[in-house]
Amino acid sequence: MRKPYIYFLKGRQLTFFLISGLIILSIALFLLNLIFGSVNIPINEVVKILLGNGSTEESWRLIVLKSRLPQTVTAILAGAGLAVGGLQMQTLFRNPLAGPSILGISSGAGLGVALVLLLAGKIGGVALSHLGWTGHLSVALAAFAGASLILTLVLFLSRHLKDNAMLLIVGIMVGYAASALVGILKFYSMKEDVHAYVIWGLGSFSTVSWSQMWVLFPIVVLGLFGSFFLVKPLNVMLLGEQYAGNLGINISLSRLLIILCTGLLTATITAFCGPIAFLGLAVPHLTKGLFRTSDHKVLLPAVVFAGMTVALFSNLIARLPGFDGALPINAVTSMIGAPVVISVILKGRNLRTPGV
Repeated sequence: MRKPYIYFLKGRQLTFFLISGLIILSIALFLLNLIFGSVNIPINEVVKILLGNGSTEESWRLIVLKSRLPQTVTAILAGAGLAVGGLQMQTLFRNPLAGPSILGISSGAGLGVALVLLLAGKIGGVALSHLGWTGHLSVALAAFAGASLILTLVLFLSRHLKDNAMLLIVGIMVGYAASALVGILKFYSMKEDVHAYVIWGLGSFSTVSWSQMWVLFPIVVLGLFGSFFLVKPLNVMLLGEQYAGNLGINISLSRLLIILCTGLLTATITAFCGPIAFLGLAVPHLTKGLFRTSDHKVLLPAVVFAGMTVALFSNLIARLPGFDGALPINAVTSMIGAPVVISVILKGRNLRTPGV
């Protein structure tokens, strides 16, 4: 039996081949996200709309340009940002189960949304979810404020807690505290607002408009750009903090910058899309398994395109014809990510206990 061609590729050839494949796959999924959806639009009409030649149906043009295109771009940004954040957290804490929300930043965003969304009806007597775009903007601002507050707290603690394990535990405890406050708010809130909060918690790429994209796009790109300057510290941290310090790496500053980049990406994406599950946790493992390397010079760009690909695929599945509207994006990402995380746990157990 002949071995596949990829078996004979080594080093840079294999990396180039795999990254090229991810780029081609992400472009194909980008186009499929524009073509397919709950409304059937002919492919030639989609092409005409994208080329600016108009369409025989004005409603089709609005669906493609005002709904599907911003939704697809949002999926690209969210997938890349969360995947990079997850990779950085797994490297920083040397924990395969660490994700971009491990420091409680997503919980902080949830608390900010809960304070605005759940208290609006209680105090004002009108559910915030009934206020249209004003309500959506308020939710995004509240989520960003809550996430930023927790991020500031984590950055402050990171300067005083030298042990990463202690910082990780504190982040988890902050998340639990925020979740407890959210539970109290939900207990005393209007049913409409509780329902709106639950819907926000399921995650969605469809709530970002072009006006909001002017905020989401530059912040995510800035966070991704900053992450590429942290490749050397991330590679050295794989060898341990003591060894990294001996090589002249400023551990405190590097850790601060890694947390800042991850926190910025997580806070912004969670604010606009809700807490997206498993993308930041599973994609780095998928990428490491595919590329068979721990070098962040390779992993970081690979994770960006892998995150885009998984997010686009999840968004496409959520909007396939036959579904009433669209499935919650977390329902799809969880089905993809959970088996990956389980396999990582089982693999780790087998490595620690051979023969069991």
